[in-house]
Order: sequence, then C-alpha cells, then structure tokens
Amino acid sequence: MSRELSLDLVSVNFFVLLLCRKEISCIQKPSVPLSRFTTLWLAFSLMHAAPTSHPRHHDDDHLHLNHVDASPHGLTCLDKDRDGDIPNSTNNDGSHPPTSPDAHVFDITSHGRTSSDTSFNDSDGDDDAEDADLVIDTPSEKPVTWASLPKKGQLAILTFARLSEPLTQTSLQAYLFYQLKSFDPSLPDSTISTQAGIMQGSFTAAQFLTAVWWGRLADAEWMGRKRVLLIGLLGTCISCLGFGFSRSFAAAVVFRVLGGILNSNVGVMRTMISEIIEEKKYQSRAFLLLPMCFNIGVIVGPIVGGSLADPIHSYPHLFGPGSFFGGKHGVGWMERWPFALPNILNAIFTFAAFLAILFGLDETHEVARYRSDWGRQVGRTLFGFFSRRRVPRHYRQLRNLEDNESLYMDGSVTSTSAPSSPIRLQGLPRHKRPGFRQIWTPNVLLTLLVHFLLAFHTSAFNAMTFVFLPTPRAPENSRRGFFHFSGGLGLPSSRVGLATAIIGVIGLPLQIFVYPHVQSRLGTLSSFRTFLPFSPVAYTLMPFLVIIPRYPWLVWSAFTAVVGLQVISRTFALPAAIILVNNCVTDPSILGTVHGVAQSIASAARTLGPFIGGWGLGLGLKNNLVGGIWWALALEALVGWLLLWTIHEGKGIERRKDARRGTQES
Repeated sequence: MSRELSLDLVSVNFFVLLLCRKEISCIQKPSVPLSRFTTLWLAFSLMHAAPTSHPRHHDDDHLHLNHVDASPHGLTCLDKDRDGDIPNSTNNDGSHPPTSPDAHVFDITSHGRTSSDTSFNDSDGDDDAEDADLVIDTPSEKPVTWASLPKKGQLAILTFARLSEPLTQTSLQAYLFYQLKSFDPSLPDSTISTQAGIMQGSFTAAQFLTAVWWGRLADAEWMGRKRVLLIGLLGTCISCLGFGFSRSFAAAVVFRVLGGILNSNVGVMRTMISEIIEEKKYQSRAFLLLPMCFNIGVIVGPIVGGSLADPIHSYPHLFGPGSFFGGKHGVGWMERWPFALPNILNAIFTFAAFLAILFGLDETHEVARYRSDWGRQVGRTLFGFFSRRRVPRHYRQLRNLEDNESLYMDGSVTSTSAPSSPIRLQGLPRHKRPGFRQIWTPNVLLTLLVHFLLAFHTSAFNAMTFVFLPTPRAPENSRRGFFHFSGGLGLPSSRVGLATAIIGVIGLPLQIFVYPHVQSRLGTLSSFRTFLPFSPVAYTLMPFLVIIPRYPWLVWSAFTAVVGLQVISRTFALPAAIILVNNCVTDPSILGTVHGVAQSIASAARTLGPFIGGWGLGLGLKNNLVGGIWWALALEALVGWLLLWTIHEGKGIERRKDARRGTQES
C-alpha cells in the first residue's frame, strides 16, 4: 500500500511540474535549469517515493526511477540507449552499482524493464538539490540536408567534372539537325533523322564496348579511379574539338566514337561517390548530384549551342563581312566551320574539369589512395600560395585515415607523408577479387535489366525530341485520321535550345527541393515505382502536339505539360536506378566493376535507343505515322515499370563497412 502511495505521489508531483509553463522549456531546451523551488519539489518527492528494500517489479504502468551516476551539475536526466536501457545503470550481473552520498542523479523512464532497486540516500540531498540543474538530453538524429553532406569539396569537384558531358551532349543536340544538313543539303529530313540517331548512338556504342574494361582498370591497384577520370576528360576534350571542325558525316562519327572509347566516367564517378559517402542516409542526395548535372546541362547546353552555332549568320554584325571582328570578309574559320565555336567552348570547360580533378580530387581506391599523388601535392601548394588568410598550423587527432581530407580542405596542413608511406602500403589488406559470376545474382540481373530499359526510353526520348522539334510541320491535308499524321513542330535552332532548356528548368527544382523529401518518406524503390508511370503517359501524348492549333501560347503550354510529366518521372527514376545498382554490390573490391557493367549496359541502351528512335521517327515521317515510335516507346517504359515489382533493394556497402569496423575493433 505504501509502495503504491509513494508512486502515486511521484506521479502527482511530476504532473504538477509539467503544469508550470515556465519549467516546460527545460524539457525542450536542456540548457535551461529548473528553479530551486521545482528542484526541491522533485527531490522531496523522490525521497518519499524511493523504497529501501523491496525489489522493483516489472510493470509497464508504473513510473520507474533508475539510479545512475552523479554529474558535477547535480540532478541530471540521462539518455536511454537505443534498446531503451539506461547506460551505466546496472552491473554486468544485473545488480545496481552501490550508491554514494552524492549520487542524487535520477532518470525517469516509462519503459517496462526489470531491474534491481536502489536505495536513495538523503543525507545531504537537500543541500545538493538546492543548486542542482535538471538537464534532459533527448537523443534525436539530425535531419539530412544538403548542407550536412560530408566531404562537400570532393563532391563539388566530381559534380563539376560530371557537368562537362551533359553540356557537350545537350549543346550538340541543339544544332545537330542543322549541322548534318550542312554536310549534304540535298538529303531529305527522314535521312537526317536517321543520321542523327546514328550520331547519338555512336558515342554510347563505343562506351558499351569499353565501359566494363575501364571499370576493371578503375578497380586495379596500379591504376585507380582518378587516372581513369583524367583519361576520360582528356578524351572528351579531344572529341569536342574534332567534332566541331568536322566537314563530313563520317568524320563527325569518328570523333564521337573516339570520345566514347576514352570516356567511361559516369560509372567511375558513381563508384567514387559510394566510397566518399559511406552512410546510407546520405545516398539519396549524393547520388542525385550526377542526374542533377544533366538538368543543369539541359538548361545551359542548348542555350549555348543554339546561340553560338553558325555565328556568322547568327551575329553578322560581330563576325560577318564588314563586322567588328570579321573585317572585310568575315571570320574565315567560322565561315568554314560554322559549328566549331560551341565545341571550342565545351572543350575549354572540359579541360577546366580535367585540371580540377588533377589538382583537387583525392583517390578513393582502397589501395591506390595511399600512393603518392603529385597532382594533389601541387594543388595543396597552390591553395596555400593563393590563400589570403594565414593558415594556422596545429595538430589534430584523426579518427581514421579518411579524416585527413577535412584537414586539406580547411588548409590546416599542406602536405602529408601518410599516402606515400611504405609502412602503410605493406600493412594494407589484400583481398582476392571475385570473378564476374559472383555478381550475377537474380536480383542483380533484374536490376540491371530495369536500368537498361530506363536508359533506353529516356535516351530515345531525348534524341527523338531534338529531331522532332525542328522537323517542319506537315501540310494540313496530309492527315488521314486521328492516328495517321506526320511532321514535327518546325522550331528554329534558337527555339530548340529554349524548348530543351524547359526540361532542365522543370527538373532542377524538383531534384533540389522535392525529390529528397519524397524519397525519404517513400524509400528508393517505392518512389521509383510511383513516378515511373509518368513516362509512358508523356510518350503517348507527345506526337499529338503536331495536330493542335498553331497558336504559340497553346503549343508551348502543351509542350511544357507533356515534357513536365517525363521530367517528373526521370527525376525520381534515374537516381533510384543508380542507388539500386550500387546497393546490389556484394563486395567493395568489385564496386568499380559493377558500375562499369551498369554503365556498359546503359551505354548499350543509349546506343539502341537513339538509333531505333531516330529510325522509327524517320519511318513514321515517311509513312504518315509519326506517333508509332512514340507509342512503342510508351509500351517499353510500361514493361520496365512492371519489372520493378520483381526486384528488391540490396543492403549496400554501409552495413558491410560497419561490420568490418567492428571486426577490427574486436
């Protein structure tokens, strides 16, 4: 009876405490102390409620008071651990540690757990309680934001390098139709459409043949990730210059193939991001950076390409005959190579990314990262030389070897001998690399198949859109029904750039503000399944744009609505596909190889997609059935959505790394 009365007294007094509005703030703000009156009230209640000899019973409906160690600040409410227990509250045998005269720190929990009782010594409780502060620490994980991403400097360099390829691709698509037409003006539009598909597919076909081997090289200890990236960027730079100065269709295809052979950077960048970002909670934002670059490229690339293509005719007062820069006869090389200027600009941007990787990016390969990197040494020297603030020199304890990146980024040190230390290299664990067959599980195969289908219809949509927009409109009398019609929208090159920029304008805000929150609520696979069906709807509606009245406001409104559906779908689908592939990896030592295989498969899809899309669009233009290829594309996207219900998301590399750390600590 006295036991129940004591507990009821504690309950009454505790709720009286909560009724004090001014005291509630101490629960929300641990740094706000209780007043002396309230502290004395609690101490008095506890002294009367705490039994001295009876064991505590397991009862979910009672208020449990767990005795813990004292703190210098007096009464303190300690956090529970993840299982609901109180740290340091019992001994190994289940008994409670002995109390001391100063042990007046208590904890209030509502979890029904069995523990031994403790006596409460009140010899000097009143004296200590007068000056005690009640500090309540509530363990809550901070929400993941863009600002909370770790190693933002390294991610920024990778993002800058990734941006070079979408800029090149989308800039090319803005004027590709007109460049192909300049090679042979006598060719019909249907042939130009087929050539555009071949041109788009030649780059990805070369990537398909070499992506796996670049992934294997990136996994090799003597090569590493960074060197593969540098080779790819240099190859892209050469390809841009060669393509811009081409005078025939064959020469243009050769330089596109060269760029594809030397460039397998997407798979390597995904590998490096997964090694830089170990915690799974950051994946949705970290892996979103690469697709985000596409939308930035879609905004900037077409505008740059469309505005700089054929500058003599676009800006005759600047580059034409009698102009400021052209002199009497105009700029000769611009007249001879009218589409070289945007490619020169793309080459400069790509070379800047090359320098950023060389001087600013750290190697992430588990063995090659300890190799001496003269590029990073030069980069740190340049950073220290051009830094305007005086960099303090101090020592800092590192939790692990990965923490040295933060020192380099804030300028605390300018050099280190750790990466080139032979002692470290001798102590590195050497693992036997598994063969290809060890990654071919059913879930991996289905995930890669979904990745293939997604890359196929997104690349086909891009290639077909950039040909569909400038294709001239068909005569009104050529329509023979609701499904039998032909032609495009007949937009000039400047309008094509504006139309394709709409894709990025819609997609970029979705990626930055909407996708992370929706993905955190639904999950990777669920968001993939929810938003992918928007793509077949967009593909079904796209060809009907040619039969709506030719009012500009109506055409642009309808185009924005249809493209918006596809952009919403792609915003959630592309990063989800990357994360699913990444989390299928069964061994970190083959991470680069798996991403190389995924990029090779995606490259095959991006080869077939533009080629089949361009061929089908040309066939539809010739046979007055331009919608046929669009509706076939919608059917293919629907098949990919159905396959999503047969796969599951893997555990990824985070849990394996945690297990490895636990093994090392034990």
